Amino acid sequence: MDRLLYGAAYYPEYEPCERMEEDMELMEKAGFNLIRVAESAWSTWEPRDGEFDFSILRRTLEAAGRHGLSVIVGTPTYAIPPWLYKKYPDIMAETHRGRALYGPRQSFDLTHPGYRYHCERIIRKLLEVTREYDCVIGYQLDNETKPYDTCSERAQGMFRRYLRNKFGTVEALNRAFGFAYWSNSVSSFDELPDARGTVNASYGAEYSAFQRRLVSDYLFWQRTIVEEYLRPGQLVTHNFDFEWRGYCAGLQPDVDQKDAARVLTVAGCDIYHKAAGDLTGEEITFGGAVARGLLEDNYLVLETQAQGNFSYLPYPGQLRLQAYSHIANGAACVEYWHWHSIHNACESYWKGVLSHDMTPGETYRECAEIGRELAGLSHKLTGLKKENRVAVMVSNRSQTGFNWFPTCEPGKTPDKNYSDYLMWLCGSLHRLNVEYDIVWDSERDFGKYDLLVLPCLYSAPQELLEAIREYVRAGGHVLGTFRTGFSDEYLKIYHDAQPHALTEVFGLTYDRFTAPVGVEMRSEEIALPAGTLATDWMELLEVRGAKTLATLEHPQWGTHPAVTVNAYGEGGAAYLACCFSPEALDRVLEAILPRLGVPVPKERYPLLVRRGVARDGAKITFYLNYSGNTLPLAVPPDAAPLLSPFPVELPPWGVVITEA
Repeated sequence: MDRLLYGAAYYPEYEPCERMEEDMELMEKAGFNLIRVAESAWSTWEPRDGEFDFSILRRTLEAAGRHGLSVIVGTPTYAIPPWLYKKYPDIMAETHRGRALYGPRQSFDLTHPGYRYHCERIIRKLLEVTREYDCVIGYQLDNETKPYDTCSERAQGMFRRYLRNKFGTVEALNRAFGFAYWSNSVSSFDELPDARGTVNASYGAEYSAFQRRLVSDYLFWQRTIVEEYLRPGQLVTHNFDFEWRGYCAGLQPDVDQKDAARVLTVAGCDIYHKAAGDLTGEEITFGGAVARGLLEDNYLVLETQAQGNFSYLPYPGQLRLQAYSHIANGAACVEYWHWHSIHNACESYWKGVLSHDMTPGETYRECAEIGRELAGLSHKLTGLKKENRVAVMVSNRSQTGFNWFPTCEPGKTPDKNYSDYLMWLCGSLHRLNVEYDIVWDSERDFGKYDLLVLPCLYSAPQELLEAIREYVRAGGHVLGTFRTGFSDEYLKIYHDAQPHALTEVFGLTYDRFTAPVGVEMRSEEIALPAGTLATDWMELLEVRGAKTLATLEHPQWGTHPAVTVNAYGEGGAAYLACCFSPEALDRVLEAILPRLGVPVPKERYPLLVRRGVARDGAKITFYLNYSGNTLPLAVPPDAAPLLSPFPVELPPWGVVITEA
């Protein structure tokens, strides 16, 4: 990447009238240098089985070339045309909820041989057309791919073969999954039941892991096709997304993104976030850390909001703040979804850079201001490297474990899941300006970090726990939470002292846990907010060498540690035995992070400070005001401004960038 990429997804096939030249002129004037095309238009490129029409795409690529726009072409395989469904009615996914109906995107069985045949054909036809255009800098494989909960007999037959290859014998499988419970033991792999009906958490969780593997295999399959058409220097990417609650709310549960990203040359992601008065930047920080960790390099934000949903309209200045926040986290590209607002279908109110009147309004004007600034800063901010000393471990298997065994009483709807607790911790690090990377539970070497954070590492194989223990013994530090080290990789609960293999590391154990009701946290060493209560889950810890910094007080169960620290080998560990408010967590981390080798910066949210190293070795610092108030600004005397002379104060939603 020799420059920052800035632009929007562009769909002329959706527009109500012909205006391509006008669109391109507006993009060029706004400083856009990138569009993404084609990934949503299979029925346009192939309106009938075997009949292809790429005339709109050719005109788009020719116009992009004239206006200096680079293009990423998406393979159009995530939304199938009606004729394909009519040809293969069983192409629709058979799921836990029954067979999907045609209409929505991503509702088919991606293992279906007819789907694969027609996918390969449209991909090859598309690449034969686009390979000749110099403006095409690379390809996006599919779009936010997931397994779509495919549970067809074909998929479950593949799952049974997967288990046979993994375990070898049914005896090994029965032991690993505890199939003796409720007489579920099998005498052959052919007896394995439909995964949708199982009461065995190990079996159900392994099917979820298998479904995630389908995504990795599918993207690898598409990469092998695209590989045949690539020119030297062209990129291959994918737009990974996150758990969705109207915005990016945590780890994507349906994809092992670390594994799936191995086929890419550049990682990509879609980051949608809270907006207007709810804008905090937490989702930008977390999403960037995930994407940066996939290939341990800069990444592409292939979709983010310009106006977005009707409730997402940004305040003046927020678009600029958001763009620089992405770049401060290591993004090499900021691309809006999408260029123009759509005039029909279910996303009609998800607005683009242009509103429905298609004229250059206020959102366009702010984007143009950003485009002009980025053009002048591209030489300095392209390839910005992060050098974080804190890593947060994520775990899809633990996430599945929380789906099976949530932090709630049986029969009650869970209020929180794994991503809630993950974001609880990441949100506090964000507010304290402690920058972090994301690592996966498949990794074993954490030596470059001073601190490894383990949010609810419920499911962990023995070798991972041993790697964590050795990391601390050698001088590293770890922060663990409740429900860490509880079960193995198959959700089978370890049958010795909890947390398994880490009791000496944390200097504690427990054999009782419950839902806290009115249980107050108290501390003489941490300035907790008045009336801080334990929530969701609490473990009745017994310390074995650890120092207690905060306690849980209950009239019947007595006093038990809530927050502890412990020395182990050359390193140390801290443990949180319960959940509590975000405000209290900020106070707790302020107190314990220095004990774990991590200094806490003096700046606090809503002033965010993000740092990186430029290609020329300069130290780049971003000061980001995530509030509607003016904030005082203190810049080191050796720092030089990159954008403009330093203001005395940072204006609402303002940005200052320095180098030293």
